[in-house]
Amino acid sequence: MVSPSREAAAAGLKPPAPSPRTRRVFSVTELTVGIRDLLEGEFAEIWVEGELSNCRVWNTGHLYFTLKDGASQIKGVIFRSALRYLKFKPADGLRVVARGRVSVYEPKGEYQLVCEHLEPHGLGALQLAFDQLKKRLQEEGLFDSARKRPLPSLPRKIGIVTSLDGAAIRDIIKVLRRRYANAHLVICPARVQGEDAAPEIARALRQIARVPGVDVVIVGRGGGSIEDLWAFNEEVVARAIARVPVPVISAVGHETDVTIADFVADVRAPTPSAAAELVVAAKDQFCGRIDRLHDRLRAAARARVQGLSRRVHMVDGRPAFAGFRGRVTMRGRHAAELSHALARILRAGLATRERRRLQLERQLATFDAGRRLASIRTRLVAAGGRLENAVRRRQHRAAAQLGNVAGRLDTLSPLAVLGRGYAVAWNADRTAILRDAATLTPGDTIHVTLSRGAIDAKVTKAE
Repeated sequence: MVSPSREAAAAGLKPPAPSPRTRRVFSVTELTVGIRDLLEGEFAEIWVEGELSNCRVWNTGHLYFTLKDGASQIKGVIFRSALRYLKFKPADGLRVVARGRVSVYEPKGEYQLVCEHLEPHGLGALQLAFDQLKKRLQEEGLFDSARKRPLPSLPRKIGIVTSLDGAAIRDIIKVLRRRYANAHLVICPARVQGEDAAPEIARALRQIARVPGVDVVIVGRGGGSIEDLWAFNEEVVARAIARVPVPVISAVGHETDVTIADFVADVRAPTPSAAAELVVAAKDQFCGRIDRLHDRLRAAARARVQGLSRRVHMVDGRPAFAGFRGRVTMRGRHAAELSHALARILRAGLATRERRRLQLERQLATFDAGRRLASIRTRLVAAGGRLENAVRRRQHRAAAQLGNVAGRLDTLSPLAVLGRGYAVAWNADRTAILRDAATLTPGDTIHVTLSRGAIDAKVTKAE
């Protein structure tokens, strides 16, 4: 409410002097509203610097605090709609710069600063939020090296959480296809930039963690400014990474970019391509070791064969082994004949057993329950058809008999007689039918039943 004197002042007119005999009496509400209008009109949008104290978020979601310096203080409030956009968490002792307006809380008559924005003094809001979250998560133990898990030796199923539109996914797939072509990739797309990116990344991590058989997860994106990478500095993403049951590789930005996700993840990769190389590094080592063992095995086998061959030649040249090759040849021929005979016996036995099996199959086919059930089902269907026809014929005969009896009954019904124009006369109390007029005298009351309805009549004459 604006007072008349203020309206006159706003119009450039000098308010008239009050009459000595009259006085203006304000109510408390009118005075408070007037002070509020003056303060809001004079301090509509201002910046105030000071130190936060008594910060408290009420169950309504609004933040109440006191902003003070060395000599004064002022109460302040940030409503829930503006508080949700702050990148850092206001806390006691922080020196901030607040933008808002001065207003009056009418129920208590206190003036306060209604803030629309807060930013740290001398330190960026994003950097302060980064430091606050890093300190809190470190105190909880999410950065401890004891909870870091080693990467699997040969991952068969690799999960990837990133944007489908960025270059990161193309770099990861290119490296994996070149170095580990038989890897199974499970891609869960998510936005990696913007206000809703952090919840989407956390949701994608939860979904990919439920996929059976995933051995390792890569989460990240390409380079950008601190604002572009900020989704990986959100608490919801950090806790989602910590809850993934398999090792997680964080590959966010370039080598110089560091995010909260890098501290929580089991392994940090400088780039998405480096993350793909880390996943398949163990495979390259295994392949190299297998190749080296293969070469050593071939060399050892070749040396062993050569040594045994020399011994055989030495033994073969001794006189005691003269004719040994002939005896070995004869033994070999005898073994071949025995093998041929054994094979012939086995084939004959198998043929006999095959004929017996076919005979048993034919005998079993005659007792096939399926065929017998099909035959029984056919007979049941035929019997059901005959029964249905018999029931239908019986119903027709019964309906005809019923119609005949109903017609005969209708001809004998007294109601049919009444329908042809006749009537039935009863005595007054309807206990007897009148058949003789001599039983009536003038003035008696009779009841007459017609084909439709009934009437009461008085006798005027009896003949």
